[in-house]
Amino acid sequence: MSNPEQDRLLFQRIRRGDKAACGECVDIHSPAIYRLALRLTQDEAEAEDVVQETFMNAFKAIDRFEGRSELGTWLYRIAYNAALGRLRRRKVDTVPVDEAAADSEGTLVPQQLFDWCCLPDQDFKTGEARAEMQAAIAELPEKLRAVFVLREMEGLSTQETADALGLSVENVKTRLHRARLWLRERLSGYFTELVYVPIKG
Repeated sequence: MSNPEQDRLLFQRIRRGDKAACGECVDIHSPAIYRLALRLTQDEAEAEDVVQETFMNAFKAIDRFEGRSELGTWLYRIAYNAALGRLRRRKVDTVPVDEAAADSEGTLVPQQLFDWCCLPDQDFKTGEARAEMQAAIAELPEKLRAVFVLREMEGLSTQETADALGLSVENVKTRLHRARLWLRERLSGYFTELVYVPIKG
C-alpha cells in the first residue's frame, strides 16, 4: 500500500483533472493491482486487461469516491470486481464457500492435520516448496483466494481487506480462517512427504 497522505494528494489532483496525477497513480498502484489480478485470474493477459479496466473505471468514477477508505483500497475493490467478472464470464467451476466440508459451527475441517507450520524455514525457501504454495493458492475457491491474497500476500489490514471486498470484518476473518485450513489440508501431503524423505549418503 502507498502512503495515505500521498494518496490523498493524488486524489485531490486527479479530481482537478491533473493528467500527470493520473499517471502517477497508475505508476504507484498498478504493480499491486496486477499481482492481485494475476493471482485471481491466473492469466497474464487478463491480468493486464484488469489493470487497464481498473484505472479506466476509477478515473471515470473519481467524483463518486468519497474518501471513506484509502485510494489504494478503493482501487483493489474495483480490480477485484473486474477480475471476478472475467472469472464469471469464463464460467470457471469453483467450489462455493458455503458448500465446503464443515463442522457443526460451519468451519472448514481439514482431513489431515500435519503441523507443517513448524517445518524449518529453509523448507519454505526452496523453489519446489514455493511452487507448491503458489499452486495451492491458485486452487483456492475464489472467495477465499481474494481474502487470502489481500490479507496475507498484499499485507492489507483486516479492515482494508473488508473495505476492498465489500465484506464485514467478521466475514473477512471467517474466510481467512477457512483459506488457511484449506491450504493446510492441500499442502499437508507434500510437507509430510518432505519430512519423511530419507537422507541419502
